[in-house]
Amino acid sequence: MTFEDVKRIYFIGIGGIGMSALARYFHAKGYAVAGYDKTPSPLTDELIAEGMDVHFDDLGEAVPEAFKDTESTMVVYTPAIPKNMGELVYFQQQHHVLKRSEVLGLITRTSKGIGVAGTHGKTTTSTMLAYVLSQSSHKCSAFLGGISSNFHSNVIIDTESELTVIEADEFDRSFLRLSPYASIITAMDPDHLDIYGDEESFKQAFQTYSDKHNDEGFIVRKWNLPIQPAPPAKGVTHNHITYGVNAAAAAYNGKNLRSVDGHFFFDLKGPGVDWKGIELGLPGIHNCENAIAVIAMCIELGLKKEEILDGLRTFKGVKRRFEYHVRKEKLVYIDDYAHHPTEISALIDSVRMLYPTRHITGIFQPHLYSRTRDFMPGFADELSKLDKVILMPIYPAREEPIEGITSDELLKEIAVDDKLLLTPQEVLEWSKGVTSGVVLTIGAGDIDRLVLPLKEQLKSNSR
Repeated sequence: MTFEDVKRIYFIGIGGIGMSALARYFHAKGYAVAGYDKTPSPLTDELIAEGMDVHFDDLGEAVPEAFKDTESTMVVYTPAIPKNMGELVYFQQQHHVLKRSEVLGLITRTSKGIGVAGTHGKTTTSTMLAYVLSQSSHKCSAFLGGISSNFHSNVIIDTESELTVIEADEFDRSFLRLSPYASIITAMDPDHLDIYGDEESFKQAFQTYSDKHNDEGFIVRKWNLPIQPAPPAKGVTHNHITYGVNAAAAAYNGKNLRSVDGHFFFDLKGPGVDWKGIELGLPGIHNCENAIAVIAMCIELGLKKEEILDGLRTFKGVKRRFEYHVRKEKLVYIDDYAHHPTEISALIDSVRMLYPTRHITGIFQPHLYSRTRDFMPGFADELSKLDKVILMPIYPAREEPIEGITSDELLKEIAVDDKLLLTPQEVLEWSKGVTSGVVLTIGAGDIDRLVLPLKEQLKSNSR
């Protein structure tokens, strides 16, 4: 299917972070956009305010009449929608229904797609890259997996630029439907093993994604990832550019990371590059790595040094990625989406660098029974770096419980004396007595609903 004959686009699951970005993109381009989502949210409120028709009841065959025209309507759905959902079943019988990733694939065939893939860091890195490009002479469009704190949106639309930044998601092998011109690959720690089955299949998917780049494109990847350039063949060169922090083997090597009055700086050596005192608007060791990847990509795309450094310095981050909510002299509260041991490690190490003498409490909600089972020792090791650990019950998302896999079992493995298992309401009761230190909320489930009331309570405590 192409966009040539399409006049209307219908989204089943329109309120998701990725789906809403597509909805905004097509609405801005003049298409009639409508769709369904299970529950109202701030995102669906915004879509409605922007002029899109959104409803929250499964209408089955009674979808809006205009969108029943199979010749002029494109129907897009998210795999998170149950297979027996009435509207989905109706459209599947009448239309060629597309996954979100397939629509992104179509977009990458009509522009220069810049993918950002990786088990961790892809949302922050893609948003950082999109922001730096958008502030430069190159500009870009972008589909992001989070809400940019600079743009207060998850989509950037520029009809003049040929560049499109896309978060290349490995879940459900979605990124294999893209046709990228160039990519950043940040990490390949095994995840989604409920989808891939084993670690080898997971890694092979990243290799397959890497091999999709043609002879004009290139890949910027973390220096130690187990990805090989494609074998030499006619028209296929696969230029691989490596990056890292304190990694002498990397083409772009960041060094001398330091925190000065809460601001983050580092130096960078690379091909024709010897930059000192690069300032990041977003602190964190992992964000230094993300920034180096962005620098390498932007240099390859032809941006000027001043454009890159100005963008990095003024980048404010992404909602729920190392997001400050309270930043007082005695009390700090940071919320982060980290839901894999590697991400939690980077978060805690960065907080320790910024606040080496502070007492740090982490409130963690495990995400998925299968992920908790697969990485329980890793979660326990990383959470043991905290001074106090509060666990919440596992957020199941799409999964049924697995026998023996609970937050109680994880709590037993954590080598911290001060540890608790609390419900969200009990967390709020606990927070009434917190007047100092650093508090972290960590996780990818519905722990985000705790952020606002916890923020208000901690702000009240610190007055």
